Amino acid sequence: MKRRTYEASETAKREICSALKALMAQKPLNKITVAEVMQSCGMARQHFYYHFDDIYDAVRWMFDQEAVALLREHEGVMLWQDGLLQLFQYLQENRAVCLCALHSLSREHLKRFFQTDIHAIIQSTIQRIVTELHYHVSDKELDLLTKFYVGALANMMEGRLLGDIQESPEELIQFVDRLLTDHVRGAALRLAGAAPGPEWICEERP
Repeated sequence: MKRRTYEASETAKREICSALKALMAQKPLNKITVAEVMQSCGMARQHFYYHFDDIYDAVRWMFDQEAVALLREHEGVMLWQDGLLQLFQYLQENRAVCLCALHSLSREHLKRFFQTDIHAIIQSTIQRIVTELHYHVSDKELDLLTKFYVGALANMMEGRLLGDIQESPEELIQFVDRLLTDHVRGAALRLAGAAPGPEWICEERP
């Protein structure tokens, strides 16, 4: 019984969000009412509050289920680029909806949706690269490197969405992949051929 209830709830949430997406493609989020959304999907208005606190809560759930989930599927997988490519494609295919959310929510709030999951993918990727190159990084350096590339990717996604960046998703991902690998390789060469920097930047293996 619980399983059926859960499945029914998930189905209802997806139907509500589908109606919401259609409306978001037409007008700003603050002009969309719960009554309008529920009328569009053929449900009673009060049923909305069985699933969401408000319209913004529904938007958060929608992005988590549709966009962020693309990244989670590739977490810890060697082909991390595939997850990011799918995310870029999602942003393009749902551009009107994403622009509506970007202009309706604070940009920092929207970025946090993606940064949390991009962080996990990038951190595992950096860890894999440094292991392959036999380069040891401190936890602090790993965290700083990860934050640097996560911020860069989040800004690239926003720029691509707004039309400020014209390069294709494939070109952007190849650029980040090459930059990340070259960055770590250069650090490894520096460590091998010169005295190490401050302790918080890198640590030699004992």
